[in-house]
Amino acid sequence: MVWSTDFLPFLAMVMVECCEMLMITLGKAAMNDGLNNLVYVVYYNALGTLFLLPCLIFHRLRSNMVPITLPILWRFFLLGLLGICLVQAVAFTGIKYSTPTLAAALGNLMPGFTFLLAIIFRMEKLDIRKVSSQAKSVGTIVAIIGASIMTLYKGPRVLGSNLPSDSSHHALVLSQESNWILGGLLITTTCIMSSGWNILQTDTVKKYPEHMTIVFFTCFFGSIQCAILTLALESNPKTWMVKPGIGMIAIVFSAVSGNVFRYNVLTWCLDKKGPLYVAMFKPLGMVISAILGIIFLADPLHLGSVIGAVIISAGFYSVLWGKSKEIKSVLEVDDIVCVIDSTNQTCPLLHK
Repeated sequence: MVWSTDFLPFLAMVMVECCEMLMITLGKAAMNDGLNNLVYVVYYNALGTLFLLPCLIFHRLRSNMVPITLPILWRFFLLGLLGICLVQAVAFTGIKYSTPTLAAALGNLMPGFTFLLAIIFRMEKLDIRKVSSQAKSVGTIVAIIGASIMTLYKGPRVLGSNLPSDSSHHALVLSQESNWILGGLLITTTCIMSSGWNILQTDTVKKYPEHMTIVFFTCFFGSIQCAILTLALESNPKTWMVKPGIGMIAIVFSAVSGNVFRYNVLTWCLDKKGPLYVAMFKPLGMVISAILGIIFLADPLHLGSVIGAVIISAGFYSVLWGKSKEIKSVLEVDDIVCVIDSTNQTCPLLHK
């Protein structure tokens, strides 16, 4: 019981963060090699949808599935639009202008944004008189301050190899550095949209508890929507060509780890633990991304990233502490209610 309710979701979310950071790092390497960021999103989501199709058919043939109604199909359309067409397109554009490390660090804002949206949609309770609610509120504000520092202040390099002297590479790096703020703002926007996607996905799973079907149609609609967007923005046919090498590796890996594995696990964890639990694993991605970026992309680590990451982590753990305090309080109340109920049941027998 403990394995299935506590440790298994924890292990699953750690694996999700590892796969996501590998996917982002490979995607960044592919974009550095010339692959268009929007084309990359279209290709790996389309390939992932093809991989999911036989799984869906096999799954629906084995068991009696709940029929798909028009309102549920509309939810799938919105999940694809928000989670794939908008989030991934904007996210990889932001990563193109910055680094995977910045993307992972700003991802720590998701617990705060998810908390705020969960309050708005009544998935979380806020009572400012309670210490737990105060901790979650202060933590959200602190995390936003840390993200602002990370985006607006880059600072001197504290870790990473020296830049090569090659002029073309140097020009590319200078171009990316000049767009650091733009990249940070785009990634922050994706954090808000991802938090909204978590809320919508959680509510959808409650209304239609067929995880595989939700994941397939989300990827299916998202791939079509993103393809239409890319065709509208990229008129050059050569943009759609993928050279053999890192681009193809990134597309295949992202299709398997991102669509087949990540979305299914996320949907399961959202169903079991809720949106705030899923969002709380984002700080782990920061460490993984920094290591992968330094090893595979020669990304430097800047002082602004370190300061911002520390502040964001402090805010994150404040939210985490408040949430755990709240859960503990609820459990204590439930125990008292159980004792009262058991007493009420046994008292009549004692009087007989």
